[in-house]
Amino acid sequence: MYGHAQAHDCLAFADAETAAEEANEIVAIASARTWGEARSVAVRHTWNPAGPEYVELDEHDDAEPFDINELGAVADGNWPKMVTSRGLTLLPKDLQTRFGTNADTVFNGDYLEIPLAAEAELVAALRERGLEMTRDDDLINTLDGRTFNPAD
Repeated sequence: MYGHAQAHDCLAFADAETAAEEANEIVAIASARTWGEARSVAVRHTWNPAGPEYVELDEHDDAEPFDINELGAVADGNWPKMVTSRGLTLLPKDLQTRFGTNADTVFNGDYLEIPLAAEAELVAALRERGLEMTRDDDLINTLDGRTFNPAD
């Protein structure tokens, strides 16, 4: 699956088999009202930046109000992982080179920048290889954290 990633204004790709579940995990963590709720979200496809591996348990009481944007991993842009970086592993290398540019960020690593204008030709090339392609901009942007940290 793919869509228009607002943060980088380009196309991004995700694994259709896990994308919806991962998006649900991201939304559950981001919409938690208390630290206890945030910590209790079980994850299979992402990591929980409010979990005990990342935040000391005694640092916040379970009943304390939770704001996802106050977490260092979120403020630094490390959570959730940039959706545009997934193209570097999901797309065949020859199509990455043909349609995209390997770009980098100062803090969050590399990503594949694929212009929106390449959509029709790239999707056709992927379908020729037997891949079903569905566009879902909302899901792509949920995976990128836009539901709680909208692009400017």
